[in-house]
Amino acid sequence: MVSETEKISVRQLDARSLRGLAHPLRMQLLDALRFGGPATASQLAERLGESSGATSYHLRQLAEYGFVEDAPERGKGRERWWRAVHRGLRFDSDLLKDSDPVVRGAADLYLHEVATTQTRDLSTWVGNRDSWPDEWRDVGDMSSFTLRLPPELTRELVEKMHALVESYRDHEAAEDTPAAEQVRFHTHAFPIRTD
Repeated sequence: MVSETEKISVRQLDARSLRGLAHPLRMQLLDALRFGGPATASQLAERLGESSGATSYHLRQLAEYGFVEDAPERGKGRERWWRAVHRGLRFDSDLLKDSDPVVRGAADLYLHEVATTQTRDLSTWVGNRDSWPDEWRDVGDMSSFTLRLPPELTRELVEKMHALVESYRDHEAAEDTPAAEQVRFHTHAFPIRTD
């Protein structure tokens, strides 16, 4: 049995695993398990507005590619519980240049789904921020910075931001810590043209 603290690993996506993940419902299911904890196909179907047949099928596909696994300690009788295997995913931009057009298509779909999910997360926060206590409303952030940098300095800055966020993993609060919540951090770095 894998404990929660052992599941801190980040999975590097490769061509094979990307083909198994690059489907909107599979990505939603994986996020639901990563951020909401173990669940059954029926619970996930209800949460995502899908049929339990669809969620069952896609969970089995995610399991085949090593993204999810059984959580037998949760099951009662015939209930099959699932949990995420990894806490994070790492995308390699070389997948967008793969010689196989199927891999390139899966990489493109994956990135568009990530962008859609992050936009939805942010919009949900903006729409629901008044339902949160003041201390949470006061720490929310939607900053935007524009710097003129070459690619190598952009990569360095992104790596430093990721390292800073990772350094806070040692300070994560226990599940039962009062006032502690899951906090989502999105980082986006991309060039823009101003003409």
